Amino acid sequence: MPPVFGHRQGADAVRRAVEACGNLGVRYLTLYAFSSENWQRPAGEVTELMNLLRFYLRKEIEALHKNGVRLRVIGDRSRLDRDILELIDNAENLTREHQSLELIVALNYGARDEILRATRRLAAAAVAGEVAPEAIDQQQFAAALDTSGVPDPDLLIRTSGEQRISNFLLWQLAYTEFVFLDVHWPDFSEEHLRGALEEFGRRERRYGACAG
Repeated sequence: MPPVFGHRQGADAVRRAVEACGNLGVRYLTLYAFSSENWQRPAGEVTELMNLLRFYLRKEIEALHKNGVRLRVIGDRSRLDRDILELIDNAENLTREHQSLELIVALNYGARDEILRATRRLAAAAVAGEVAPEAIDQQQFAAALDTSGVPDPDLLIRTSGEQRISNFLLWQLAYTEFVFLDVHWPDFSEEHLRGALEEFGRRERRYGACAG
């Protein structure tokens, strides 16, 4: 099948994942929708992905709103078309006060780029005399990232049998637990999420400390 078929099925998996998180009591869900490296894909595939994004933002936002889901988009928005930016702004504003689930969509996102942008923000603040360089700590740096105000992930689920981070949340994943699944994302279901959460529940999280 052509790539666009998988992308469309992947959008359906997003809906299932959001519903599953609601059923299982997950408060934050971050999805890697489009990386900053994905622009290197064939132009037709990129166009289809952007059209699919438009479709999702128009069709699904009312369901998210009705179910109390807050949508937040992270990443560099400078390359996105104006109509997509307007759809994102409308969706974020409509759902801003919701608290049942925070759905964070990484769009035109790359962790190295995010870290560079955060560094530039802090450097500009230092030059302007708004912050002393020696006073910058981990909390201030985290606040300059796209995920400011969002807890670091407890669990990363990597599908499709891949076992790499792929430039995703490099700062935030410092003490995250990883679960790797052979299932492809378009086939991801609530059962897969439940199984990953059960595996996570069996882990002993030490945060760098020795075992007791």
